[in-house]
Amino acid sequence: MPPRPTNRTALGALFTVLAMLGFASMDAISKWLVADYAIGQMLWIRYAVFCVFAWLVVRRRGGFVAALRSARPLLQITRALLAVVESATFVLAFRYLPLADTHAIAATSPLIVIALGAAFLGETVDRSRWLAVTAGFLGVLLIVRPGFRTLDWPLLIPVAGAILWGSYQILVRLCARSDTPQTTLVWSAFAAFIATSFVGPWQWQWPDARSWGLLSAMALLGALAHYALIRALDYAEASAVQPYSYTLLVWVTVLGVLVFGDFPDGWTIAGAAVIVASGLYSWQRDLARSNAATP
Repeated sequence: MPPRPTNRTALGALFTVLAMLGFASMDAISKWLVADYAIGQMLWIRYAVFCVFAWLVVRRRGGFVAALRSARPLLQITRALLAVVESATFVLAFRYLPLADTHAIAATSPLIVIALGAAFLGETVDRSRWLAVTAGFLGVLLIVRPGFRTLDWPLLIPVAGAILWGSYQILVRLCARSDTPQTTLVWSAFAAFIATSFVGPWQWQWPDARSWGLLSAMALLGALAHYALIRALDYAEASAVQPYSYTLLVWVTVLGVLVFGDFPDGWTIAGAAVIVASGLYSWQRDLARSNAATP
């Protein structure tokens, strides 16, 4: 397969940065709301708005029925359900942990993508990539510090979330091989909405006007962020846009300080720095290898 044009990779990078800003803003609102509302209700509202957004997008690009046709519907359903579980996992983490701490651990997901890419996408993983994955794990240990502090169980929640998030990105890439971004968008919204409909109505607590505004903003930001990520992975290879996903750490740290007054401690910053450095090292090695192979 010939390499993608540079301008498409640049568009993939731009969409990734925008997606990370959207996710960070959505997470900040989620952390604010989870103290008062059930996770199932929040996700049900989020995906309801996502359905409206998806319908508005695809009706101008071939129509809803055409977008619903998938070459791999079971894969699309699995990916959508995985997104629901991953979202619920991180919202649960926000109930107990600061945004920066949660996402510092979640920043291992690009390294998880490298490992899973070798297993499911047939990507070659050499020694440098495995070194990066190992260093990322050590970065997580710096944050969690088992043996040096009481290991609070909530610290394990974002670890699980990172694995789910990395797996989700692999499935998005697999879907992109056979389905259009519009098809992936429709399945992301409607399959997830159906799944959360089994939970959300039973946990319903009627929001006040202010909470309705926040819930609507959270849902819209999530829809825009998911679509931006789908477009990013349509324009560029997963490994090419991974470094730009680290901007999520910047966004959540800024929002955590401004909105919640949560300043990450030195260990969290050090661990996050190791995780980011390991990911950027892997990306730089891939870039150098790619340039060397280009005649």
